Amino acid sequence: MTIKHDGLDVSWLGYATVRIESPDGFVVYFDPGRYGVLDDYYARDGDLILVTHNHHYDSDAIEQVADADATVVAFEGVDAATIDRDVVPVEELPYETVRVGEEDHLTVGEVDVWSLPAFNDPDGPHLRDGDIVHPQGFGCGYHISIADRTVFWPGDSDVLEGHKHLEVSLFLANIGGSVVMDRHEAADLAETLDPDLVLPIHYNTIPLLETDPDAFVVDVANRGIPVVLDDPDQV
Repeated sequence: MTIKHDGLDVSWLGYATVRIESPDGFVVYFDPGRYGVLDDYYARDGDLILVTHNHHYDSDAIEQVADADATVVAFEGVDAATIDRDVVPVEELPYETVRVGEEDHLTVGEVDVWSLPAFNDPDGPHLRDGDIVHPQGFGCGYHISIADRTVFWPGDSDVLEGHKHLEVSLFLANIGGSVVMDRHEAADLAETLDPDLVLPIHYNTIPLLETDPDAFVVDVANRGIPVVLDDPDQV
């Protein structure tokens, strides 16, 4: 399904994969692939591909969505040698590739991209068996400006102090919980950000990310913030 938001076409395709198209036809993908969410999906229309960290890096999926002239922006910590899946290193992809750190800015086509820190608080609740799944320096989030609208994808992260200072039109809320912010924390962040629209993603793809999206929608709507669900099975 495609959601219309202030001239943008927005689709959650499953897991952390989101497609955004501007009125001028510029297409951005966040974190394409993994867990079969792009099986039989071969759009090859992406002008800009943004990758947050190792867990969301899928080189085959990138080739399914990227246009021949695409630019792939990947966090500097994405490293094929440390991924226990068969992936092509970022620099060997057949596209222009750019690496970013935790606080970088670049412009690709009509889109301004800012990378942001994304990590679990080592003293917080989102650990697994006491281990930090997303330590600082492992990944990033992205804040982009496209067609005079701003989109925020925090990546796999707890809610961080810097998030509340962002100007956000569309908040791609990570609500899976467990090793990322949960739906309650994401709803609190949505209230702080006061975006024009909230779209929850990155939930119920795998058992680790099971949550109640309907309860999240009710929570956010009760705070007076526009919120919508997308169905990744209706592309």
